[in-house]
Amino acid sequence: MASINKVILIGNLGRDPELRYTPQGRPVVNFSLATTERWTSKSGEKQERTEWHKVVLWGRQAEVANQYLKKGSPCYVEGRITTRSWEDKDKVKRYSTEIEGLTLQLLGSRGDSSAHAPSQPDEYFDSFPETMTESAPVGGGSGGGSSGGDDDLPF
Repeated sequence: MASINKVILIGNLGRDPELRYTPQGRPVVNFSLATTERWTSKSGEKQERTEWHKVVLWGRQAEVANQYLKKGSPCYVEGRITTRSWEDKDKVKRYSTEIEGLTLQLLGSRGDSSAHAPSQPDEYFDSFPETMTESAPVGGGSGGGSSGGDDDLPF
């Protein structure tokens, strides 16, 4: 049976992007993205809940994010959920769940870092038809698949 691991987020950056380069020279950027859900309770009170997502982008998208995004910037990220593990200095195994971005779309007007997201998602897609998609395999490793056709599918 096939499975799907797909995430679509529209939110605002919680901090400036942090750009680094792998030892092989590949750019990678990390930032946090806030998505906020708002509703009115049965008693009429306005409610709000914000979720924070760790986002990782690779290659040209990482450089674009670093150049054009800053704290508060709205953006659209499409990708997949990944979890990585490592041992800390005390030999305790740690885990981190992240959104590995495959598509980045800048939102808001040019030069407007305080632009707030429109209330209707359709406005995003009507206003910003250009979407940036990483053509190389996403991930820090040197392995990976090719961008070939159906012959590369594992099923």
